[in-house]
Amino acid sequence: MAACLGLGLGARASAQLAESSPFLPPGAAGGPAAAAGGGSLELRGIMSTGDGFLYCIYEPEKKSSSWVALNEGGHNFVLKSADASRDTVTLESAGGTFTIALREAKVATLSGPALNMPNRSVGPQYPIPGMNPADAARRLNAVAAEVRRRRQLREEADRAEDRGMQQRGGPAPPQ
Repeated sequence: MAACLGLGLGARASAQLAESSPFLPPGAAGGPAAAAGGGSLELRGIMSTGDGFLYCIYEPEKKSSSWVALNEGGHNFVLKSADASRDTVTLESAGGTFTIALREAKVATLSGPALNMPNRSVGPQYPIPGMNPADAARRLNAVAAEVRRRRQLREEADRAEDRGMQQRGGPAPPQ
């Protein structure tokens, strides 16, 4: 008798678990009935390409998305039509035909103290903040002169090496 009572309570608890999932928001339909049909697909994006539009369809059961064109096969659904003015698409699957809208982005506001952002003026930026244009120009000229000096030293070293190889009878330098 106790075993029968235990089985009855277990079946009741199992039915209750199928009706409400702790992983879904309160009041959301859950279980296998919610997964059937178009309620499980989401329109997550629309992209214009040279060949037309592609639509990002997300499948929560698979935790994957696909960029799909109109009437493209190879999926559990077929994209039959799109309404650009309403950002909706009509899909056909084994469960029938249904229309889904582009998913709204969720934007959360920052709670807490405001961030103090530095004041960035629009205008020329110099190598060192607060440096005046004349000092920046002198610094740039000094860097350019140092680059020229080092390049000249490197070229002189290369020429000296080439002369040394020619005196020893080595291969001629490439021209």
